[in-house]
Amino acid sequence: MRRFPPVAQLTVCSLALVVTGGILMASYVPRQPPLAAPAALTAVSAALALTSGFLLSRLEQFAWPRFFLAFRWALLAYVISAGMIGFAFVRDHTRGAPLALVIVMLVIFALDVPVVIAFTVARYSSPPYASS
Repeated sequence: MRRFPPVAQLTVCSLALVVTGGILMASYVPRQPPLAAPAALTAVSAALALTSGFLLSRLEQFAWPRFFLAFRWALLAYVISAGMIGFAFVRDHTRGAPLALVIVMLVIFALDVPVVIAFTVARYSSPPYASS
């Protein structure tokens, strides 16, 4: 079996950090939350997501058509989910820096899950030009 870089593991860690930061932010609604811990979690999460994306982009023999098919549909679902969560924060009168941080967290969330799903689907599929 072919070995792949730790794309799924890095992305899941990124997701766990951003969800933890989101829970911290949500626990303070409607009060003003402290931003240091959620911002630090978001920064590390973004670094892990970018590293995962870089490692993913370096794959040559990979089922890219299958990856993008799964990614597009999962992205649609998670953009809708992230939008609904963002709407809840806006509806709870979250403004300014806390809202900006929540939006960044939701963008990472909406990208991480589709990457994990699509990577998992594609890693177990044959590349289109693979010889049997």
